[in-house]
Amino acid sequence: MSDDPILASPETSLLVNRFTLWDYLVFSGMLCVSASIGIYYAFFGSKNATPDEFLMGSRNLRVAPVALSILASFMSAITLLGTATEMYVYGTQYLLIILSYCFVIPATAYLYMPIFYKLQVTSAYEYLELRFNHIIRTIGCLTFSVQMLIYMAIVLYAPALALSQVTGISVWTSVLSIGIVCTFYTSVGGIKAVVWTDVFQIFLMFSSMLLVAIKGAYSIGGFGYVFDLASRNQRVEFFNFNPDPTDRHTVWGLIIGCYFTWMSIYAVSQAMVQRYLTLPNLRGARRAIWFNLPGLSFLLIICALAGLVMYAKYYDCDPLLTKKVTSSDQLLPLYVMDILGLFPGIPGLFVSGIFSGALSTVSSGVNSLAAVTLEDVIKRHIKSDMSDRFATNLTKGLAMSYGFIAIILVIIAQNLGNVLQAALSIFGIVGGPLLGVFTLGIFFPFANSIGAGVGIIGSLMTCFWIGFGSFYFKPAVRKPPVSVLGCLPLYLNVTGQHGNVTLPVPLDVDLANQDIMWIYKISYVWYSMIGCMLVVFIGIIVSFITGYKKPSDVNPRTVNPLHNFLCKRFLPKTLHDKFLVKSIEEYDKEQMITLGRAGSPEFTRDSRNGKVNPAFVASDDKELALVSSVRGATNIQATTTPELKAVRAFGESPISDRRKTSANGVTGSPMKALSEDEAATPL
Repeated sequence: MSDDPILASPETSLLVNRFTLWDYLVFSGMLCVSASIGIYYAFFGSKNATPDEFLMGSRNLRVAPVALSILASFMSAITLLGTATEMYVYGTQYLLIILSYCFVIPATAYLYMPIFYKLQVTSAYEYLELRFNHIIRTIGCLTFSVQMLIYMAIVLYAPALALSQVTGISVWTSVLSIGIVCTFYTSVGGIKAVVWTDVFQIFLMFSSMLLVAIKGAYSIGGFGYVFDLASRNQRVEFFNFNPDPTDRHTVWGLIIGCYFTWMSIYAVSQAMVQRYLTLPNLRGARRAIWFNLPGLSFLLIICALAGLVMYAKYYDCDPLLTKKVTSSDQLLPLYVMDILGLFPGIPGLFVSGIFSGALSTVSSGVNSLAAVTLEDVIKRHIKSDMSDRFATNLTKGLAMSYGFIAIILVIIAQNLGNVLQAALSIFGIVGGPLLGVFTLGIFFPFANSIGAGVGIIGSLMTCFWIGFGSFYFKPAVRKPPVSVLGCLPLYLNVTGQHGNVTLPVPLDVDLANQDIMWIYKISYVWYSMIGCMLVVFIGIIVSFITGYKKPSDVNPRTVNPLHNFLCKRFLPKTLHDKFLVKSIEEYDKEQMITLGRAGSPEFTRDSRNGKVNPAFVASDDKELALVSSVRGATNIQATTTPELKAVRAFGESPISDRRKTSANGVTGSPMKALSEDEAATPL
């Protein structure tokens, strides 16, 4: 092997020895600070004595840190590495995804979030039982768990690849370092540790990418030169209006298709719903999510600028063709070492920023998986009557277990290719059907549980078929040209060519894909929309075939008021009784009377096998008192159904368990407790 460092092992590339002691100190400091936050909240900041405190922060966190945590949760190393790589390899078309954010944020804040917030659930999938049944809830929980585990594995692998590029440390050493530190502080510190480490890490992410973009542009002649060079070499494109869904990135796909992808993350993902519910009122939750619109856009633009600057550096000496790197996701780390490697500590800051993106996402995933396992599996099907101490310790054990499972699954992530596309594909394949079943329940009150079940299973099967078919056949996609004219001797050396030079010939995409079935060529940006629409379409049809649910029988708290508004607006009054969902007051009164019928088999405390159904046991005596007041009875079993659980959640203020006074400080009934719009929102 040549002594030239450029011809070093392609796995570690040419600059492995330029990660200095200062870089290691900066990187180690980031890990120590993250772990210290977990230790603080485990032993000093809060007791984490109950599952609600460990998983939800007692639902009393502040807006600013939660807003930053939401931003950090899915702005991972995949975004930092993948967006820059996207600009280098394909161009700027991907930036139009920012327009989809403009629709995702308000839709989440006003159409989906209020449903979860007012129910005050711990797991988002509790909604599916309240609206449909426990089977749909279980399907939703398992689907989310599979999605999040695979995503966490991808997120762990991406920064490990980056670190191996600049230091020579093996991928698995990096994976274990990130995974163990993240699992530790999440397991001991709970949601408060996760939120505050996210705050620390999001600032590292912004600062590291800003430094790369600004310093890189300055070193090669400024942003004007960068844009001019990118434009001349087909890297600047924003207006591809091709309606063909097999075209990888178009205006339609990035706005419409990615709307559904990001809705599956922001609107119904447990990791996000859990964040919203840590805030004490709905107004604060909306403020937190609105902050993400400029935050997401700004971070994406910074990453895109870094990618364009990187292209300006290598436009005539492509590192992939010259074998400086073996994967496109290694381009950004290579670039950082090229322009910043001589500044002690700066490469360490960059790697810390990349790792921060991974830590924030994995910690969110671990915490959310622990929450759904406790609420949707253990309490629902195995053991409900556990002490707070036992439940909290169990939750910590679950968080630790999921962290180690994600580490093991990195083996799969190594074979998924481009990390940005792989991550968005996973969210499309799995997140689309999940978004669909929630959409079916929230906006179509006549949909029944059979329709929801057939819809989500059929949609998952279809999306996995398309996704795995695309992964197996790997359809070719059009790429702008690359060049090695600026470093021909190096290219000839690594390719073993002599004499006349033969540079890569542009691929004929149509010819390469002619034998691949059309459905496998559909762009990954459409997967989520396909999955969501299939659930809604199949769910509605099957519901009507099997006997649709009367809207008047549906709990109004599980349906968006938009349904009644549209019915009143466009249907004649003679059809209102048939299509309208009852008001909350009417529904409450009927439920209280029904629940007061002592001896009714449907509402007895014990199930038919003699065991208490954990999802239907009252947590206190308030339901009994409320039912007794309606029936005038004194001896009624303290039972609850999923509907009564919702009644309790809506009948009281979201914070009435902790704050029994009204806005004027006068103690009052839970029914008249502080409303979410009147409550003060701590920053």
